[in-house]
Amino acid sequence: MAQRTERADALRNREAILAAADALFAHSSSPTSVSMDDIAAAAGVGKGTLFRRFGDRAGLIGAVIASRLGPLQQAVREAQDAGESSPRQQVVDLLNASLRFKIENRRLMSAAEDAGLSSPYQAEHYGWWHEILRVALEHVPGVHNADFTAHALLAAIRADLVAHLIDDQKMEPEALRSALAAYIDNVLGKGPDTTQHEQ
Repeated sequence: MAQRTERADALRNREAILAAADALFAHSSSPTSVSMDDIAAAAGVGKGTLFRRFGDRAGLIGAVIASRLGPLQQAVREAQDAGESSPRQQVVDLLNASLRFKIENRRLMSAAEDAGLSSPYQAEHYGWWHEILRVALEHVPGVHNADFTAHALLAAIRADLVAHLIDDQKMEPEALRSALAAYIDNVLGKGPDTTQHEQ
């Protein structure tokens, strides 16, 4: 009984820390300006608890990113399971969903890199995006290496590139989405979905 209570307390602490960190990151000009002390105080836990649960700032930021990604990944799975779109349209929808997430969370993802998270290619969420994109690409006519093509398409929307284009070069998000659509056409060729849209 005591062990179950301890596990429940640990889960509540984890959820409280994630909620506090998410809220503080969302309302700050930069996630790097939020201290671990601020997060611990907002969550109502000791700083030691925070470090025991997440290890360091990088681990905490990675966990917040994963929690924000969860609902989007669920929506993507449901759309994939419905099977209402062609494989090519699935590729477009997947990349648009990933781009939208990176635009909305670009400061957090940049902070993750600054905090010392490992290569983005080693991140769990990158592996998930790559795998679901690769599977869709395998059914797109003319794609000869779905694995490499998935990497190449995801490279076009790296978080640091998205942040550079929007924050440094002042590119509007809609212009970035249009540029991505054109790039997809260049890589995959214009499919029937694109032709129908243009008519």
